[in-house]
Amino acid sequence: MEVIESLKLKEKEYIEKLDNGMTVIIIPKPGLEKKYVIWGTHFGSIDNRFIMPETKEEVFIPDGVAHFLEHKMFEQPDGTNSLDTLMGLGLDANAYTSNDHTAYLFECTDNFYEGLDELMDYVQHPYFTEENVEKEKGIIAQEIKMYDDEPSWRLYMNAMDCMYKENPIKIDIAGSVESISKITSDVLYKCYNTFYNPSNMVMVVCGDFNPEELIKEIKKRLLPNKKQEEIERIYPEKEKKINKKYEELEMEVSLPLFAFGIKDIEENANKEELVKKHIAIEILLNMIIGKSSDAYKELYEKGKLLSEPDLDYEFSDEYAHILISGQSTSPNEVKDKIENKIEEYKTNGINEEDFNRIRKKVYGDYVVEYNNVGNIARMFLADKMKKINSFDYIEEYKNVTKEYTENVLKNVFKRENMIMSVIKSKK
Repeated sequence: MEVIESLKLKEKEYIEKLDNGMTVIIIPKPGLEKKYVIWGTHFGSIDNRFIMPETKEEVFIPDGVAHFLEHKMFEQPDGTNSLDTLMGLGLDANAYTSNDHTAYLFECTDNFYEGLDELMDYVQHPYFTEENVEKEKGIIAQEIKMYDDEPSWRLYMNAMDCMYKENPIKIDIAGSVESISKITSDVLYKCYNTFYNPSNMVMVVCGDFNPEELIKEIKKRLLPNKKQEEIERIYPEKEKKINKKYEELEMEVSLPLFAFGIKDIEENANKEELVKKHIAIEILLNMIIGKSSDAYKELYEKGKLLSEPDLDYEFSDEYAHILISGQSTSPNEVKDKIENKIEEYKTNGINEEDFNRIRKKVYGDYVVEYNNVGNIARMFLADKMKKINSFDYIEEYKNVTKEYTENVLKNVFKRENMIMSVIKSKK
């Protein structure tokens, strides 16, 4: 196994690439009772067009297949449900689908290996029939309709619509009622056999484990499977412009919701540069409208912002954007304040003292993540899907200078790439 140590965190990461191509990452936490395992496949909602490695056949699939497949994985031929089985063992089990991966997980203090038996059994034994697929369509259709009525989700999807014209990130993760109606058991098996090959999967385990012993236990539970070539994914050409500046919708909300976005069209030279830029963007967002910023204090005291907004930078090889979202009595006033603050920093530069204070705060946030086994495992999996090692954020931190951050501000925070999504109260 490859061992990577972060001296700053006093943490170790054990990585083994198995013969079948699967990557296993173990982060030991001696003395901790809680244990967490997450098994992910690099198959998300944006992967709706690809070339099958075996046959070289180009495949188009309906929107929402990755999420539909995740739902169906728990059902067993004998009528049982693996999620119920895991819960019956006293484990906190779940699964989720994101833009770029699907993951199956559980957290526990006891019965870890009994849980691992069930997890590795159901993920390796899909069971799809035309009958159970048709039944699931009704369940997922209800879920889609429920999200259509969820203001915060509509806010986010409208922000994606503002930023992107063709990029599949603007497609709902669950698809639409129309798109899931086209899903068949054949489509599910085709996607399972392509994307659930071990060479496209990563398992991350965090807890009080001996890495060598744990690797043996994982290998014992793996079915024989040959390594496959990398899957060729086909995406639309990257767009250099936003789709539209503004989108507004009326829904049943007590106060308006807003999402101020900035599309990042800058190409990144390598993963180290991307990590460094991500850190700089987090510092900038905290300086512009974070809880300790002048802009936030002023808007909060005026009653224009009810609480600290969410500050996010979402990215992959296919998309990248900043989102500042929250609830406000006057979304346009918040937007103007953010834009003015950005221009002020561009014109006058960043205050060195403020920069160093926020930089330490962001570093502290990274360190705190390592206090929780779930946070660690989910973080390492999500970063690995982007070909990033989570320790890189700790190592690259020292290279994020005030001058570098001002450069990121100039190159990424461009007015022509800014959008606004608003959900207003029904009159």
